[in-house]
Amino acid sequence: MTSPAFPAAVLWDMDGTIIDTEPYWMAEETILVERAGGTWSHEEALELVGSDLNRSAEILLERTPITGSPQEIVDALQTGVIARVHERMPWRPGARELIAELSAAGVPMALVTMSWQPLARVLVSALPEGTFREVVTGDQVSDGKPHPEPYLLAARRLGVEPSDCVAIEDSPTGVRSAVTAGVQTLAVSHLLNVDQSLGAQQHRESLNGLILADLVSLFAPA
Repeated sequence: MTSPAFPAAVLWDMDGTIIDTEPYWMAEETILVERAGGTWSHEEALELVGSDLNRSAEILLERTPITGSPQEIVDALQTGVIARVHERMPWRPGARELIAELSAAGVPMALVTMSWQPLARVLVSALPEGTFREVVTGDQVSDGKPHPEPYLLAARRLGVEPSDCVAIEDSPTGVRSAVTAGVQTLAVSHLLNVDQSLGAQQHRESLNGLILADLVSLFAPA
């Protein structure tokens, strides 16, 4: 019997993995906080990297003079980030090239992001139609990363077993989500170091030069 192709799917994080939007989020957070008369440090901003947007909004409301609802905070942040992405799509090295090869090879892919649908649509529209067979966003799940729900939902929508998939993540929060879901995980650290103890099976400094054959050799069972 012929073994099924590996990986059954590749599940991509977006912010910091495919596009370098984390500086955009940090800039918009700072603008909101300073507009309210507060301060927001780089270290505080790093704490929110990879997190569920509602939780990020709650932290901003707890620690700064910002007022309003979490929904209003998320809407304001996302509007600013989308405007910046429209000005310049900040691709991470090697991401587009690997996505294109996986797509050409017929490997199913899903986008698994804690950004909400409006921002995810900007990325999806910048790639060939059908690149991602499924898109899971933060506003579609009850529990965001680091909870496993986003990755479990992506695998279920694709009709594949999580253990047969590879996740590509850049943050400790995202790695926890994927690993807990039982997905084999490639950590490509960006703004935050992804410690080996978090359970990612493979680590790389960059996706630059990574091809499908490399991905298979990193993860495929012997």
